Amino acid sequence: MNDRVTSKDLFAPPAYAHAVRSGTLVHSAGAVPVDVEGNLVGPGDRIAQTRQVLANLETQLAAAGASPPDVVKTVVYVVADRGEDLSGVWDVVRASPFSGAASTLVGVTFLGYAGQLVEIEAVAVID
Repeated sequence: MNDRVTSKDLFAPPAYAHAVRSGTLVHSAGAVPVDVEGNLVGPGDRIAQTRQVLANLETQLAAAGASPPDVVKTVVYVVADRGEDLSGVWDVVRASPFSGAASTLVGVTFLGYAGQLVEIEAVAVID
């Protein structure tokens, strides 16, 4: 059975769950750089947005019973057209508690929220 999880400590997602727990697997929705009221954090600043995204991702996973060491895979999406924009975000992710996971870094044209530059999704395995 799949358990849809939404954290009360995060902005309520429109029509989807923050995470889904299925047995020992936890799949997160993409964590976004918004505060609990839904305001964009760090407009125009990929680094500030990455830090907010990582904090939100940790909260999403915790609501489903997972923590950063449980994460086995992340996908990091960055609005960018230059390698430097990707590498700055990547440096923040590598310095985070999620650095041990297998990861994919993807440059994209745009993301779901106006002004959003970074989004990260994760898969965790828990006991």
